[in-house]
Amino acid sequence: SGNQTLISHFVLLGLFAHSPPHLLIFSTLMVMFAAALCGNGLLVLLISMDARLHSPMYFFLCWLSLTDLLLACTVAPRMAVDVLRGGGTISFTGCGLQILFFLTLLGDECFLLAFMAYDRYVAVSDPLRYSAVMSRRVCWLMVVGSWLFGLVDGLIQAIFTLLFPYCGPQEIDHFFCEVPAVLKLACADTSLYETMIYVCCVLMLLLPFSAISASYLRILAAVLSMRSAQGRQKAFATCSSHMLVVSLFYGAAMVTYMRPQAYHSAQQDKMVSAFYTMVTPMLNPLIYSLRNKVVAGALRKLLSRC
Repeated sequence: SGNQTLISHFVLLGLFAHSPPHLLIFSTLMVMFAAALCGNGLLVLLISMDARLHSPMYFFLCWLSLTDLLLACTVAPRMAVDVLRGGGTISFTGCGLQILFFLTLLGDECFLLAFMAYDRYVAVSDPLRYSAVMSRRVCWLMVVGSWLFGLVDGLIQAIFTLLFPYCGPQEIDHFFCEVPAVLKLACADTSLYETMIYVCCVLMLLLPFSAISASYLRILAAVLSMRSAQGRQKAFATCSSHMLVVSLFYGAAMVTYMRPQAYHSAQQDKMVSAFYTMVTPMLNPLIYSLRNKVVAGALRKLLSRC
């Protein structure tokens, strides 16, 4: 109707109410955020400095750590400020930028994990041609491709979400601007667009996930045909960390983006989002460094220098 005034900002309701148990959860999340910053920052530093870590596998791992670092920073600091201030408003533009950064990084991580699986597949099944197939140029193309896929997804969703008129309630029942939570406030029919987003998210998750699954099936076939038990063990060791990271990341993302909207509850969505914006970025460097002798060696070398 003509007398509807469009709102200029949103109010983020946050992750939970201000009660002692919730403040304990908040403190835990902040410790995880600090651990994610330190862990990923340290991994980027080690890979950049140590010549033994200048192979394609660690090149991708460096970019994964950088993505995790930025993903945690897109959400956690703002959430912390809102909790400490007792509530938070976010401008229309700020909300759009948060959607853009968040989805770009999420999309980038989806494709980066797929390229990492391909890298492991080449390493295990075709070791003699590995350095030719995974050349520096190919690795850079893969990284740039991941960022471009993520950026296109982020731009499309941020622009379309903000094109809807928002005139009613301003409260977003979330701790950051996540598209499904924002769309609930639009004073227009968003059902067609929500279906489009759903399809888009399914494709963004399923395409890389299919590539990862195909890579691992080929790796499994290659490993089973190996004669030496030591070779098999080494191949499984190289892939196990990546498989664990993929399970954590895709598990949480699929629960959020591939369930029909009718099955979502605000509290569930918030907890799952907290998982892949703070818990997963904290676990990734731990999974990769604790299971990896080369990374552990590089860390010892750095510490002895210090």
